[in-house]
Amino acid sequence: MQNPIIEGYVSPGFEAVRDAFAENFSRRGELGGACCVYYRGEKIVDLWGGVRNKATGEPWQEDTMVIVYSATKGLAAMTLALAHSRGWLNYDERVCKYWPEFAQQGKETITVRQLLAHQAGLFAFDEQADRSLIADLDRLAVVLARQKPAWEPGTRQGYHAITLGYFEGELLRRVDPQHRSLGQFFQDEIATPLGLDLYIRLPEAIPNSRLATMARPGLIAMLLGFPPRFLLAAFNRRSNINRALVGSLFPHDEQRIYARNVEVPSGSGVGTARAMAQAYSVFASGGRPLQLRAATLEALSAAAVPPTRGFYDECMLGDGVQFSLGFMQHGPVWSFGNEGSFGSPGAGGSLGFADPKAGIGYAYVTSQMGTSLTGDPRELALRCAVYSVIPPDYR
Repeated sequence: MQNPIIEGYVSPGFEAVRDAFAENFSRRGELGGACCVYYRGEKIVDLWGGVRNKATGEPWQEDTMVIVYSATKGLAAMTLALAHSRGWLNYDERVCKYWPEFAQQGKETITVRQLLAHQAGLFAFDEQADRSLIADLDRLAVVLARQKPAWEPGTRQGYHAITLGYFEGELLRRVDPQHRSLGQFFQDEIATPLGLDLYIRLPEAIPNSRLATMARPGLIAMLLGFPPRFLLAAFNRRSNINRALVGSLFPHDEQRIYARNVEVPSGSGVGTARAMAQAYSVFASGGRPLQLRAATLEALSAAAVPPTRGFYDECMLGDGVQFSLGFMQHGPVWSFGNEGSFGSPGAGGSLGFADPKAGIGYAYVTSQMGTSLTGDPRELALRCAVYSVIPPDYR
């Protein structure tokens, strides 16, 4: 897109981020999007631009929200971190301590840590999952509890693209004294106290005029962008990744852009880059607004514990991506921020993360889906611009 309207601001010294944002439109195929960065508690970048709807050309506004797909996993992990801080949850305890019915089909020894690291072998449903099932949390819990692991838990990694959020949601319901859904808990305990335009369960009150529509990549872009082995697996209905992605379209609605009151804790997050960056900023700078304990923040930044067969992912068909406590971590295959950084990317290019060493809370969102599996070029350009201008001691 040539000469898009770009609005917002950058703090003095961070002009390179604005330049990179503009270049995303002129050189890297951006349609519409936003980027926000908090540095040591201060908002230093808040940019938005382009169009929110490719068909109509309507501009991206300051309050435009967009679906972030699997970047929602980071928001879901925040709720469990809050439960950990409050003493409700021990990451190294067995899941069945909190959820006794979970101890079926060889799942009795699975720990919370293993589940949150995609090591439980529960990446797909053996039973049909539809919107009516995920809306009935009691019935969903029964289906989840009788799911059989695809391998011995703790031995392999396999990306739980959609199911992870459902397991997290039931685990949170069991430990929360009010037994709230994960989306409701996020709204009550994180989004509302921090004043965030960010939802895991989008309410009826949000008008379509605030929502960006997603433009999907064309066939040629997919053929050139995705690894051939992954692309073939994605089109094979029996493959692990295809089965893991069942339910990924539940948050969409043909008439209303995104479905209201539908909760997919692994993929239905809708919000602004500003809100996501602010949430991660709290986790990157001591956690005081949410009363997060130091022990919780240290656990989130600690090195990921690999399964016995290493970090090769049985769903993504690649090696080295590291997960811990519901987040993706900075690592050799996907490096973001400094060692100890944690966050979550979303299909198409979105990314949010916390970098405790630098004190950075970062988020990028877009309405044009990309095809990179290990860092979208648009997001990478923005992130590199941010880190190029912060003091060397914090890079």
